[in-house]
Amino acid sequence: MSDLSAPQDATEAALFSECWDAVLSYADLCTAGSTAAAQLAREAFAQGIREVREAEATTVRAAGRRSSRLPRIPLLLTAVRTTAAAWEESGQGHRLDPDLRLWLHSENAARFTGPPLSRPVALRGLRDLQQADAELLWLAEAESLPLPLVARRLGLDAATAADELAQVRGFFRDRCHRNHLDSPMDAECRSYARLLDAVTRSPAADTPEDLSKHLATCVRCAEAAACLRLHGGGLPGALTGGVLGWGGLAYLERRRRAAEARLGPGRPDGPDAGGDPADGTGRARATRNGLLVAAVLVSGLALAVSLMPFGGTDADKAIRTGATPGPAADPGLYPPAAPAPTVSATDSGPASPNTPQPSSEGTPDPAKPHPHPDPDPEPQGSTTATAPTAPRTTASSRPSVCHAAYDLVNQWPVGFQATVTVTTTEPLDSWRVAFTFEDGQRVTQMWDADVSQNGPRVTATATDYNKAVPAGGKLAFGFIASWAGTNPPPSAITLDGHSCTTG
Repeated sequence: MSDLSAPQDATEAALFSECWDAVLSYADLCTAGSTAAAQLAREAFAQGIREVREAEATTVRAAGRRSSRLPRIPLLLTAVRTTAAAWEESGQGHRLDPDLRLWLHSENAARFTGPPLSRPVALRGLRDLQQADAELLWLAEAESLPLPLVARRLGLDAATAADELAQVRGFFRDRCHRNHLDSPMDAECRSYARLLDAVTRSPAADTPEDLSKHLATCVRCAEAAACLRLHGGGLPGALTGGVLGWGGLAYLERRRRAAEARLGPGRPDGPDAGGDPADGTGRARATRNGLLVAAVLVSGLALAVSLMPFGGTDADKAIRTGATPGPAADPGLYPPAAPAPTVSATDSGPASPNTPQPSSEGTPDPAKPHPHPDPDPEPQGSTTATAPTAPRTTASSRPSVCHAAYDLVNQWPVGFQATVTVTTTEPLDSWRVAFTFEDGQRVTQMWDADVSQNGPRVTATATDYNKAVPAGGKLAFGFIASWAGTNPPPSAITLDGHSCTTG
């Protein structure tokens, strides 16, 4: 397998700097380890560059007509999926995420390569837009970039970019509605098509009960509804799901988190997000330049580590057997493990460099070993050092140094999405959060942390880009998990072995 070659011209260099981190992020999601992710991203990027050049040449020959091709990032992400499918066919499927391998052999995957009228309406709608409109929609909705930054990248007037985006959303909705009506559908689906259009046009309209029941059982009509309802925040998920298929929701969450990590909390869509450095608005430009340099450095180091890993080591990812949201998910339940043994405070082990020590010891002596307060025995993710094998002490006598908040974002019959936010009272240069699911829940995917699970105990460790947390600051990560029976919040949440208060 050949490595990614150096950009041949300015066009390839711009494509690499703007799109590489997105390609690597999705490749990491699709594979069972960071090494495989880097290789998959390189192959897919090389294939995607060829497709972009062919599409651009076709557009020139078409003398300005609509090109009917995807924007650059979605095109490259699609190349990741098709390259992964080629790996599966050539006997390299063991390097892919197990859930993706199952999906590649399903009817859902066949829709993306089957007859055009049977493909997701979001994919067809995006292709139907003018190229500049499609780029604007994807960057603002799926990549979660601030609108002034999107306007600057596309050469738009920042003052009118919001109005242009609103118009493009309307164009996209119209194309999706037309594509839905053109799709092969049975009599029941067709009878609801016009009602679906009317209900989704108004944010205040109530969905009739019979239509609601139909959408709960018909995947294609539910996809169309997500594209037609522009209010309520469902458009980004409809876009990524329609273009990527497998992993669309997880990719979307990664891009949102990445935008926050790079550009600061929230989405600075206001005028201060772009402008002159004198008023602080040059920060976004400086951040972007730093990211481009970082992307080139990562390529030069053979991309051994993913920019935003979705699991820990190769072994951590290989054991994931859950599924992304959908009716076919089949959760595997783990029996509750025995509680971790409590070790006497007289035992000691190597101390983590950022772990607070008990106040009774006074000022630590760097020449002497100190007790490690982490009682969690499970293996850690790929961004932390190997766990010490010596017995560890508990921190039951230490005042709480953290507060944890658990948020159940969404839940469906066999799975759910949640986030954990921890506020620390002390500065951290790395962190490890652990918690216990008492009712057999199993984490299948995680973003903004590396994950491992040992029975009911789940451990999330910091990634390279969010290790440092100031005193009084917050760290956060999200995940998708399976459940059956009941789904109570996790218990015994700890930060580096110290119990956190909750509530």
